Amino acid sequence: MPEVERKPKITASRKLLLKSLMLAKAKECWEQEHEEREAEKARYLAERIPTLQTRGLSLSALQDLCRELHAKVEVVDEERYDIEAKCLHNTREIKDLKLKVLDLRGKFKRPPLRRVRVSADAMLRALLGSKHKVSMDLRANLKSVKKEDTEKERPVEVGDWRKNVEAMSGMEGRKKMFDAAKSPTTQ
Repeated sequence: MPEVERKPKITASRKLLLKSLMLAKAKECWEQEHEEREAEKARYLAERIPTLQTRGLSLSALQDLCRELHAKVEVVDEERYDIEAKCLHNTREIKDLKLKVLDLRGKFKRPPLRRVRVSADAMLRALLGSKHKVSMDLRANLKSVKKEDTEKERPVEVGDWRKNVEAMSGMEGRKKMFDAAKSPTTQ
């Protein structure tokens, strides 16, 4: 069956219009939440912090008021310090528990692996176990190649260097060099 291209059920302009309406509604909801938070904050502060009546107070009354305010500030600072200490303790505990969970799952950071030289026989023994006695000598099937000493085959010619330069100049000289290099290996 040939595939028939389906037309989208909604046009691009309609999709754009719906997207802009959704964004406008989201913005409106966000602004409303922001206003509600500000109103809640103002209500809470008005409830917790009474307005100060400093008019008409004597010097001793103002000093007493300052002492009271300082005592309240000290209490709040102590509470803040205690909460911060608890928060730090909890974050450390959460971090330790996460590490324990990762260790239990086995998804911890693996160390970099080092290259280990293992022979084929040792690898087969490790894979198959010690019961199977399989020997696999990979070097037995290789061809043996004898290294020929190239310096012994080519005697060093000592002669007049001028004759050598004149003989090797031009294309004939290059051909002689090529033939000379080719001949010792073919023999």
